[in-house]
Amino acid sequence: MAYQAPDNEPDTDSKKEIRLYNPYKDLGIPNQNLYHLPSSPEYLFIEEAERKRRSWGENLTFYTGCGYLGGAIGGGARGLVDGVKSFEAGDTLKLRINRILNSSGHTGRTWGNRLGIIGLLYSGIESAMMETRDTDDVWNSVVAGLGTGALYRISGGVRSAAVAGAVGVVVAGTVVTVKQAFKRYAHLA
Repeated sequence: MAYQAPDNEPDTDSKKEIRLYNPYKDLGIPNQNLYHLPSSPEYLFIEEAERKRRSWGENLTFYTGCGYLGGAIGGGARGLVDGVKSFEAGDTLKLRINRILNSSGHTGRTWGNRLGIIGLLYSGIESAMMETRDTDDVWNSVVAGLGTGALYRISGGVRSAAVAGAVGVVVAGTVVTVKQAFKRYAHLA
């Protein structure tokens, strides 16, 4: 923090000029070189640098976090609508706000947990497929979608698991197709 003269002292030119301490003056290095950070990631091992995909831990964190965040936002919005619909004629402002907050929090947590678990299952199955097949292609994502849907709904029975697995294949296939199209045609826009 820079030195500032107290307000009660008169500001005169007869005061000595105050020189602030510069810890880098004797190093002989320009200050801008001290904070020159690399723009590419640095890796500890060569194997990490050669890999062109995220690790299983990064996938786990990414998909679970995105799923929970998306579910919490969507569930919070749905809870807001439900909270507004549950207003009664004699409610005070505090009671209405309380209904909205309770409904948004409950629905947001529920949806966030559900989508977080779906992201957790998907990332685990996709990472297992990459390790098993030793390749990163579209089929890993499609099989991960199938396995995620089936595992998530297995408690409802075989039919429910089969339908959810089919939905998972369609969703994963659509996402991969859109991602590939975006990579191919994004530079044309």
